[in-house]
Amino acid sequence: MNSKIIIAIDAMGGENAPFKNIEGVSFFLKKNKKNDVFFNLYGNEVLLKEELSKYKISSDKYKIFSTTTIVSDEETPLTAIKNSKESSMWKSINSQITSNSNITLSAGNTGVLFVISRMLLKTIETVSKPALAGLWPNKKNMNVVLDLGANVECDEKNLVDFSEMGAALYKALFPDDIPKVALLNIGSEEIKGTETLKKAYAKLKEISAYGDFEFNGFIEGNKITNGESNVIVTDGFTGNIALKTAEGTVKFITDSLKKSLTSTLLSKFSIIFSYFALKKFKEKLDPRKFNGAIFLGLKGPVVKSHGSTDAVGFYHSIDLCYRIIKGDLMNKIKNNLSHIDEDNKQK
Repeated sequence: MNSKIIIAIDAMGGENAPFKNIEGVSFFLKKNKKNDVFFNLYGNEVLLKEELSKYKISSDKYKIFSTTTIVSDEETPLTAIKNSKESSMWKSINSQITSNSNITLSAGNTGVLFVISRMLLKTIETVSKPALAGLWPNKKNMNVVLDLGANVECDEKNLVDFSEMGAALYKALFPDDIPKVALLNIGSEEIKGTETLKKAYAKLKEISAYGDFEFNGFIEGNKITNGESNVIVTDGFTGNIALKTAEGTVKFITDSLKKSLTSTLLSKFSIIFSYFALKKFKEKLDPRKFNGAIFLGLKGPVVKSHGSTDAVGFYHSIDLCYRIIKGDLMNKIKNNLSHIDEDNKQK
């Protein structure tokens, strides 16, 4: 690994780019005083220089790679493969091959990012389907949840791969905690669920003996946030529905609370006495703190920031990139996946 962590940023990806992207870089550098990060920035050189100068970011913290095109939100993966080789997204991904970048971050088109990443970085040999993983808060700390939409259909091998990769990600991000894997199901009993889930259950029960994770069996949707399990595994169809449901529920609760607290003069007055509790509640559910989904199963790590997030959200996705490399994710994934092969050879 390089002496410095090199993060490649698609500076033109997402809404309000590159302004929020560079402001996010500024936030990160102000908070991170370890001097062990370097940024490869891909985008419009003139705009990037203006923003970097505005935030007084030292030139020894970055290198600009000028690009001529931007992948739009409307672009399809097929057209992007043909027309986007000079784009900030393509070049930021390819920099893991050409410019020693350790990881790539983009807030651009998710479908295009996934396809280009898979095409350029290739899939790990034993992984047939890469997964999209995200962070969800729970009562104790944080969950890693996958797959969140990359694969609509999955077999038991995919779910086992996701479990090992998700456990590796959790250990990279939270080295002092133990990954505790659970399969999302319609019930917690071993006899419930599809044949695919039952087969994955049996396999995970076996390979948990290698010590990569504790296996907690099945988990129902209403138990995801209790913190007893911290790596929640499912197929992309179910995972994406769960994600959108959770996001909608959080928005409904916060909007309803805000409306209730401002509906009368008395309720507005009560805010004065509950200000700090309400502030803590808002911070706990602030989606910007969990910004950044991770493509797992590729030979290089790629993080997708939400396209509409602001500079604070983009800062958190940069911090996620930093922790992924600092936690040696790729070697942890390689080690975990080797146990699946080892278990298969013993049979």
